[in-house]
Amino acid sequence: MSDWTDQIVGARMKVDGTFAPEVDASGFSRQEWGLVMTSVEFEIEGAEDPDTARLVANSDNLEAVVPELKRVAEMQEQMQGGGRSSGGGFLDNVKSALGFGNGTGGKDSVDPERLAEARSLTQRYAEELQSHLESNGRWADICEAAHEQSTGE
Repeated sequence: MSDWTDQIVGARMKVDGTFAPEVDASGFSRQEWGLVMTSVEFEIEGAEDPDTARLVANSDNLEAVVPELKRVAEMQEQMQGGGRSSGGGFLDNVKSALGFGNGTGGKDSVDPERLAEARSLTQRYAEELQSHLESNGRWADICEAAHEQSTGE
């Protein structure tokens, strides 16, 4: 039996395209959004009843990537020649962006606002994905596969 998440890969690719304007309007670049999505796992709550089931974005692992978002943004800025960050020259900034800095400046701290925005955006993505699956008549089958997987049937 294949994992139910394997069955929604095509739908996710479609939703990625339609969701892009929402990502663009957020505080995340496309690269940062890609990093956010690597930490998110999708789950179906109440999969036994497709009428009430809900696709949710489990963002428990998101906190681990939030500090990396700052590094991605800094690297993008440096590669675009978009200015200097305080505290060092170009090589210091690149080393810091790659995680080889001296550890000062709270680079590994979690920005609660970014974390909240990422969680909110991933849940909106999950809602759009569920809506897409419903409108294409696939939601009930996906729920059934998720329920079977969770119960080992």
